[in-house]
Amino acid sequence: MDLYIIRRRGIWSNEDELAATNEKSLQVGEEMKDRLRWIRSYAVTEEDGRIGSVCIYEANDREAIREHGRRIGAPSEDIRLARGTAIKRDDPEPVSVV
Repeated sequence: MDLYIIRRRGIWSNEDELAATNEKSLQVGEEMKDRLRWIRSYAVTEEDGRIGSVCIYEANDREAIREHGRRIGAPSEDIRLARGTAIKRDDPEPVSVV
């Protein structure tokens, strides 16, 4: 599997919608575990106040990511193959909503 970065812009209007998508993502991810693995995500506040995300996935190919996105109701067209990883520090705990 290769490592991919997925950018979803303004998909959610509130935290409840985001949480529901996260639950669905875990379920669908389990069903697709031979083709895709969710590594981590960061929820981001868009300029219009909606919620977007930057997600890291391992996947066999872009089509597996697109299928996962369709099945969870979060389109995944901005998909980039990662060229490498540079981890300088662990994520802070907990990451707070601003």
